[in-house]
Amino acid sequence: MAMAMAMAMAAAEPLPAVAAAPGARLESVRALAGLFREAQHREMAKESVFQDLLEILRSTSSEIEQAYKDSCELVDLDTSLLLIAECFRCLRNACVECARNQHVMRFLIVTDYFLKCPELVEALYAKLSNQERVTLLELMMVNVCEKNLHTNEEMNVFMRHADFLAGRFQEKYEAVLKLTSAEDADEEALVAIRLLDVLCEMTSNNGQLEYLQTLPGLLETVLDTLRLTHLAGKQTVNVFTATHAVTGQEEVLHPAVDFKSHLIRLIGNLCYKNKENQDKVYELDGIPLILDNCSIDDNNPFVNPWAVYAIRNLTEQNERNQELIAQMEEKGLADNSALESMGLEIEKRDDKLILRSVRKKPS
Repeated sequence: MAMAMAMAMAAAEPLPAVAAAPGARLESVRALAGLFREAQHREMAKESVFQDLLEILRSTSSEIEQAYKDSCELVDLDTSLLLIAECFRCLRNACVECARNQHVMRFLIVTDYFLKCPELVEALYAKLSNQERVTLLELMMVNVCEKNLHTNEEMNVFMRHADFLAGRFQEKYEAVLKLTSAEDADEEALVAIRLLDVLCEMTSNNGQLEYLQTLPGLLETVLDTLRLTHLAGKQTVNVFTATHAVTGQEEVLHPAVDFKSHLIRLIGNLCYKNKENQDKVYELDGIPLILDNCSIDDNNPFVNPWAVYAIRNLTEQNERNQELIAQMEEKGLADNSALESMGLEIEKRDDKLILRSVRKKPS
């Protein structure tokens, strides 16, 4: 009982001063993370504890950032990186089923103090577990959604993050295939899903899109991922199999829900007013693949609108892509009803098939 009381008191006490050695701070934060595994300690944590964590994160990230900028070696660099990782572990534990602490955590991230240093993010990412990486990516998502870039420095930071995240997705995209057999969501697969989510948001801002459209290999990887998951869904019945529940609107809670929709969304974004990427999708047989994913699918409830968007971006001022879809429809390789649902139709002019938009009549 005395031990429990002592631990509870520790959860309410301030952490060591910022001036303390990284090792001492790491030990205290690690102990606090252990305390927050229990609901009673999460509920009784004072806001001052989170402010202390904030100061530790700020000071440690500033020290690492300055060391990178000055190209000098930081004493206890590994300990400092572990300290930041442990702060995230502590925050994650504190937020489990605790709305009050979740609100505080959101405040910490919206300040985005450490996201201003790409080198720090990359070094920290390498130290985190897959579960912690998911948390970090969700926090970066908040930052991307709320951040408008105004200065060259902000844009440079964004480009570094985009390069890094695209690279990690290209490394880990095949991990999502583990979801075809796993009963529980695989943590490595969850990382790939969150990476895709962040990239979708990054490409949704016109001011940042042009840079992302030029990232080497990103479009090819997204197409490969769509092809692999689509094939996996046809080979066996799993989360990537197109399903349609006739009898009810059952909510699907699997983390891979809308994964294929997001892949098609990202393809559409990367091809927006970009002839080179439009042609690349043609050359990689991506257009038939997208059209084959237009059917009603409870696992991807928004797939049709994103397919409409992608096809429009692929065919805009691109006659070769338009002709391909028209030829597919004529040969019965493209579902005419799917094209109609997209507001498109095939018209024959002078022995040439034309894909054109149809203005829908008001209902």
